[in-house]
Amino acid sequence: MCLLCLPPSVAPSSPWSARRAFLLAAGASAAAPVLAQVDVGSASSLRKLVPAETLENSAAQQYQQMLQQAKAQRALAPAGHPQLQRLHAIAKRLIPHAAPWNDRARQWRWEVNLIGSSQVNAFCMPGGKIAFYTGILDQLKLTDDEAAMIMGHEMAHALREHARERIAKTQGTNLALRLGSQLLGLGDLGNAAASLGGQLLTLQFSRADESDADLVGLELAARAGYQPSAAVSLWQKMGNATGSKQGGLAFLSTHPSGPARIRALEQNVPKVQGLYEAARRGG
Repeated sequence: MCLLCLPPSVAPSSPWSARRAFLLAAGASAAAPVLAQVDVGSASSLRKLVPAETLENSAAQQYQQMLQQAKAQRALAPAGHPQLQRLHAIAKRLIPHAAPWNDRARQWRWEVNLIGSSQVNAFCMPGGKIAFYTGILDQLKLTDDEAAMIMGHEMAHALREHARERIAKTQGTNLALRLGSQLLGLGDLGNAAASLGGQLLTLQFSRADESDADLVGLELAARAGYQPSAAVSLWQKMGNATGSKQGGLAFLSTHPSGPARIRALEQNVPKVQGLYEAARRGG
């Protein structure tokens, strides 16, 4: 299905195109930068030790490999799948608000795909490559607002370049130990970023990264007109799922729920409530 089959370079204000996934040149329709309402500070400068383009290219290759495997297993949702169309609609509202958090997002070719699996999981790889598993939508019975909170959270990891920072920290330390007093060059970390492409799906973020993504994702969703309180109900559902006997909760192994996380979201919901109300009035 084609949402708007025009090349990004000549597209009008909402340059959409689609094959099984959709691609969006975010810069052409990005919302005007406005001051963030949540307080997350600046992204770590350590991430600059790893070339962003190298990591994004590696992520794109792994993403395509994953899609090919899913297609071979007949697990890749077709363009007309109702749940995939639902995710496309959510992403279409979220992505225009991404660029103020990371200017590189203006050039990203965003993709969203749905994979048939009982796993409760979703992710966004560097460069805007998003995937949801049907398990997270079905087992948690997510509303659109809650699905938007998950998508916003995963987009925030990419926008704040948490994977880039994590690789810089872990590989930088390893290389420094290995090279001793030798000068550590960017080429070493660039090679590390390229070689770690196969590990991006299993990369675990820190507690600070998770808190950061919670708040940035909350604001992205609010600006897109999704109910901020859904962030709280989402993580309450996550907490209930953690204590259940359901299998395949891969998302929860890397995104632990708990009272502290929910309290932090509750404290920040009022900060973005005005953004949500303005978006609803404007929509």
